[in-house]
Amino acid sequence: FLSVTEDLVRRRAEHNNCEIFSLEEISLHQQEIEKLEYLDKWCRDLKILYLQNNLIPKIENVSKLKKLEYLNVALNNIERIENLEGCEELKKLDLTANFIGELSSIESLKCNIHLKELFLVGNPCTEFEGYRQFVVATLHQLKYLDSKEIERSERIKALQNYPEVKEKIREQEQAYLLKRGIEKEEAQRRMQKRKDKKQKQMESKLEFDSPDAPQEKENHQAEGDGEKETCRTVEDDEEDRRFWEEPTPYTPESRLETHRYMEEKRRAKENIRESKKREKLQWTLVTAEGKVLNVNVPKLHFSLKDDEENNQIILELAVYRHLDTSLLDVDVQPTYIRVQVKGKPFQLVLPEEVKPDSSSAKRSQTTGHLVVTMPKAKEIILAKQKVSASIKRSDCSTLQKNARSGQVEKLEVDPSKYSFPDVTKIIQGKERTGQGPIKLQPGKITEVKKSCVDYENNEDV
Repeated sequence: FLSVTEDLVRRRAEHNNCEIFSLEEISLHQQEIEKLEYLDKWCRDLKILYLQNNLIPKIENVSKLKKLEYLNVALNNIERIENLEGCEELKKLDLTANFIGELSSIESLKCNIHLKELFLVGNPCTEFEGYRQFVVATLHQLKYLDSKEIERSERIKALQNYPEVKEKIREQEQAYLLKRGIEKEEAQRRMQKRKDKKQKQMESKLEFDSPDAPQEKENHQAEGDGEKETCRTVEDDEEDRRFWEEPTPYTPESRLETHRYMEEKRRAKENIRESKKREKLQWTLVTAEGKVLNVNVPKLHFSLKDDEENNQIILELAVYRHLDTSLLDVDVQPTYIRVQVKGKPFQLVLPEEVKPDSSSAKRSQTTGHLVVTMPKAKEIILAKQKVSASIKRSDCSTLQKNARSGQVEKLEVDPSKYSFPDVTKIIQGKERTGQGPIKLQPGKITEVKKSCVDYENNEDV
């Protein structure tokens, strides 16, 4: 069963910064709560407590809420009024549309001297003869009963006939309790019957799945998936129709059974949805032979550009403009690229091998498209080198022109790039002796320096 949890209370205490120790008001309606507990320990300062439209069968664990002024437990499975003596400041109590048949249990509210408003409309006890007179005469502090003000004359009249009305109420209570006993037995039988039916279905399913019945299993597997789905849907519809058309009394048991049935159906639908989702997620991206396939599950437009000038491949994927980047997962491999878009794979085989480590992915700020740049693994001669080759051709043509004109053009070699030996220094230079202009050259400096007295020969210099 579902009970009050600390996480639930904190989530419903947003107006109090999720602090529960100082909480004064909390709404826990429509939370499918089946047991009321812990609130008297966690929220001692509560003044207003909303618990309507749940499955609470009993008022409990609220007696320590000394400051509680308003308690709303409408549309629950409560059968008697109890455990409210400790709520000293209780002023308003709403028990609308419950199953209170023990009207005499309102006598426990005599201790709540500040109680001014009580709502019992929609309970079986309101059909008792003398119901209002009994309540008015029992609870002297009340000002309103079922939204109707209690006049002084009405209270005087109710007190005059109180013994007779009380006796009638006791008799009607006994009859109602006998009826409730029969309803509980019927509900128990119905629950047991349903449980046995479910057990048989489980056993038959286990027998079918066991290896002892291979022929039956093979025959069943031979049927199409669509036919299985149709049969299952027809069976579910038939079961739904039987459940909702079966006449049952409106009791706490039938209300709980309906809730459990709806919860079971909801979970079954969720399981089917999850299984379908898992089936969808099992896309074939690589075959058993290791062949990578082209896949476009998100059905996005894309363009693949071969940028020869920069020796790279550019993929532009038209992802949704407002899609968060965290929902994109890019995986670049040497021969293919895979992009997960909200879990749906886009996979493309590349025309050439690329470098995954040097690849980059960016989002366009205007279109939101994903642009993945992937440098090629095989290096080629770039366009700049082609231009230099044309320049060399033009240099050769100029050399030819200079040769025709009689001028000699020398080619320069960059020593930083090429390490050719200096052939000019292989043979030591000889002293040239000859006629002509050589004799007119000035004498060597060394001869002049020899005549100097302070000259010192330093081989290092």
